Amino acid sequence: MAVTEIYNTANVKVGDLELNDELFAVPVNPHIIHEIVRMQRAARRAGTACTKTRTEVRGGGKKPWRQKGTGRARSGSNTSPLWRGGGVVFGPKPRDYSFKLPKKVRKLGLRMALSSRFSDKLMLVLDSFTLDEIKTKKFLGVMNALNIDNALIVVPERDDQLERSSRNVQGFKVVPTAGLNVYDILFHKHIVLLQPCIGQLEERLLS
Repeated sequence: MAVTEIYNTANVKVGDLELNDELFAVPVNPHIIHEIVRMQRAARRAGTACTKTRTEVRGGGKKPWRQKGTGRARSGSNTSPLWRGGGVVFGPKPRDYSFKLPKKVRKLGLRMALSSRFSDKLMLVLDSFTLDEIKTKKFLGVMNALNIDNALIVVPERDDQLERSSRNVQGFKVVPTAGLNVYDILFHKHIVLLQPCIGQLEERLLS
């Protein structure tokens, strides 16, 4: 099993922790990671773009001019896509872009993303991280002590004070273990895990 060091918020080592190789030593398959990120981004698309066809735009009915004898090209309706203000041919309509991947694939992708950050030495485990008040300055003080300027911080359960202290700082995001996902891991340079999160991740991804 791999071993990682545990630090406190003052960047002082306080112990060691054995990590499960099935969670932090998984070979990375870029194709699986790509498919999961594509799935997450597709689910976030609004899909509200909409255009009107020739049957939906205002107008139509009367033929603009007679078929022959005017010297102009024949025309049957002013809603034609060839006319200004006419309908759109094959334009976008509201739709759902989301699709699903098997649960086993999603779990494997998350383990790959965690393994990638650990192997690149971009993962840090903290014994705890709590703030006694909502204060951005205190949050930045901890991050400066840890020499981290961009990170995804994973906490055991939602921490409102920590979230609100970090939300105005660019490059940081706080998520509970249940909300951890591949896209957020790859979007941030570092990942900071609180020690209790390790057990929660093992229960979630290895069960």
